[in-house]
Amino acid sequence: MDHARPMQIGELAERTGLSIRTLRHYDEIGLLRPSARSEGGFRLYTAQDESRLLLIRRMKPLGYSLEQMGELLAVVDGLDADPGDAVLRARLDGIREEAITRRDGLRRQLAAADEFLTQLAAR
Repeated sequence: MDHARPMQIGELAERTGLSIRTLRHYDEIGLLRPSARSEGGFRLYTAQDESRLLLIRRMKPLGYSLEQMGELLAVVDGLDADPGDAVLRARLDGIREEAITRRDGLRRQLAAADEFLTQLAAR
């Protein structure tokens, strides 16, 4: 695919594994707006939009709410505009620490699930 060429919502959905309905919802709530619209009104997304969407998708398994995802994106956008912003850097560090905690909780759940499957296989 030509990454300079904007993609329509169906292509973005296919590339990211998310539904068109989800992408439309993200647009409606302001989480991920398309970079442009075609003359016919179709949403057009860039490779940068795809990267942003993949960041959002990676937050889902960790149980982040849509509001929390929006907060993270605001921090990321702020740091893109001003990489030296100490307040935003501290917020990002806090988000990273929380993500580590959430990931560790998922690891514990996965270990418990593995133990359960082992017990079932032994029967």
